[in-house]
Amino acid sequence: MRMGRKFNRQMTMLDLTRRTGHIAGMIYKILRSEEWAALQADGETAGAPIDVADGYVHFSTAEQVRETASKHFGGAEGLMLLAYDEAAMTGDLQWEPSRGGALFPHLYGPLRLADVVWAKPLPVQGDGHVFPDDLS
Repeated sequence: MRMGRKFNRQMTMLDLTRRTGHIAGMIYKILRSEEWAALQADGETAGAPIDVADGYVHFSTAEQVRETASKHFGGAEGLMLLAYDEAAMTGDLQWEPSRGGALFPHLYGPLRLADVVWAKPLPVQGDGHVFPDDLS
């Protein structure tokens, strides 16, 4: 269900940066190992069970992804972090309010393997996940 004001690609990059603090570029999706395997095998997916239930694929910005991992994947092994270039993605990408009113990128359409810029493992270390140094 879409709630609140939505922000889409027609919004100027300056407007988006002002509202979210996010500079256009990469957005991130965390997948469990079986979800990553299915995406690799099929080339696209409707996403994780929560994505299917909500009707869109949940993404996070570099500023949001660590909290997303902690809140939804705490202690989970075998995770993959996928990077997507938001400007090059196929599908309807909307910026909508979510956790704490922050704007999050939501994809209304399939998650496509062809759109992945890179995929890296998210190993668990101590009480959290280890993220790549080059998130932007």
